[in-house]
This record gives sequence, structure tokens and C-alpha cells, in this order.
Amino acid sequence: MIHIVTDTTCGIPLPDLEAAGISFVPQIITFGDTAYRDDFELTTEMFLEKLKAAKTLPGTAAPPPALYQPIYEKHLAAGDTILVITPSEKVSGTFRSATVAAEEFKTDRIHVLDSKTIAGGFGSLVLQAKAWADAGMEIEEIKHQVAAMASRERVFFLVPTLEYLHKGGRIGKASKLIGTLLQIKPILTVTDGMVDTYDKVRTFKQAMATIEQIDYEIGKDNPDAHLTISHCGAEEEALKLASALGERLNSNHIPIYLVPPAIVVHAGPGVLSTSIFARA
Repeated sequence: MIHIVTDTTCGIPLPDLEAAGISFVPQIITFGDTAYRDDFELTTEMFLEKLKAAKTLPGTAAPPPALYQPIYEKHLAAGDTILVITPSEKVSGTFRSATVAAEEFKTDRIHVLDSKTIAGGFGSLVLQAKAWADAGMEIEEIKHQVAAMASRERVFFLVPTLEYLHKGGRIGKASKLIGTLLQIKPILTVTDGMVDTYDKVRTFKQAMATIEQIDYEIGKDNPDAHLTISHCGAEEEALKLASALGERLNSNHIPIYLVPPAIVVHAGPGVLSTSIFARA
């Protein structure tokens, strides 16, 4: 059996991961000298309340290798092969932690794969990997298919301010936008695992319309689009976008995920994003 392991930055609700038989580890959120796991110790709602009261921005840390070890021990003892899928190595130390933990076991039955993305698209890769494993696909073929699928992802997102991305060091090539937000509303994307600028428009309404049209063009007549919407503090906008795209794409179910705390730390409250996969 191939067992899939992920972490909270995939955005999939934790009860859904548990129901699917997918193991996960948390990210670590720090407020001052106090650290919290962002699985069951600190929900997004709890995080936002703490953020309002905080005098300085919180920090994040990748899950320490020790959190992976019990999962590895359990599933190696059961005779499983383990596939750990992590968020982009360029924005998170999770890949490194999972790899360090795996090295302790000196086995070729633990595989660690960088998804090169984060949030909704990362979640889609995890769920698809689980489906392929359940269908009996071999480990090397799953790794190949996940990497190929990841290369087809198109992610677009909006943030009310670039302050969080800038201060958290996650702004990537979008750094050139600093100081221009009064004149534009940037549509951001992820290129090779890093934040980049996709387009610049004048208003939030224009930005939403642009994202809707892009996702429609990619998603029409595309049965493997795996469109998802993620947000924190932008539920009304997420619902409107899901409704519009659902009608245009004739889709009854576009998942809407709540962005987990470890991403909100760097993107900021009010973030809204879509992930969709182009045709192979």
C-alpha cells in the first residue's frame, strides 16, 4: 500500500484528510515566545483573533522532523510505502524537514516530493495522488504524474496589501510592486514556486473579473481542471466567484477552502485565490 502524507498548507479541511486516510503534520505559528500547531491548537479563526491583538506580526516555522517520525514508523511497520507531498521548497522549509526525518530510517520506502505550490492547488495534488494510490498505481508513476500535474497548475490571487508578503520574505518577483498599490490592484501568481505578478488592474472588481475569465478559459471543456477557491476573510467574494464560475463551467461543486494560518501569516487577512490546472 502507498500511504500519502501532507501538511496543513494543503488547505483541505483536516476532517476530510482524516476521512480520506491521509496523514498530515501541522505548521508552527509563533506569537512572541509562544508557539502553536496550526492543526488543532490554532484554527484560522483563533489565529485572526490573536492577530488583531498582536503588536508585531507573528512568525511561522516548518514542522520539525520529529513530527514526521511517528507517521513514518507506523506505516513502515505496516509494510507501506510512504509518499510525502510538501508545499513549495522555495516558500517553506517543510520539504527539508520531511527529508531529514526520512533520512533517519535509511529506507527506500519513504519518498518526499516538492509540489512546487501551496494551498488549493497543493490540496488537489494530494487528493489526486491518493486516488492514484488507491487505484493501484506504482510509486514512481504517481511521483511522475504529480510532477506533471503540478507543472500545469495556474494560480491567481489577490491580497489587500503586500505588507505581509514583504515582511515575511515571500514576495518574490512581486517586490517591484512595493509602493505602487495606491495606483493599481495587482493580480499575483506563483511562478516556479515563488510569488510573481500576473497582471495589474485598477480596481478589485476588475481583478475579480479578470481572474474569472482566465479560469473560465482554462476550465471550459477541461475535465481535469480541478478548480478550487481559497480565502481568508473574503468569504462573500469567494462564494460569488464560485457561483459565477460554476454557472459558466456547468460545475455543481467548486471547493472553497479556508486558508490555514501558516499562509495567512504571509499573505494577510483578505487573501483570495484560485487554482486551476490546464489541459495536459
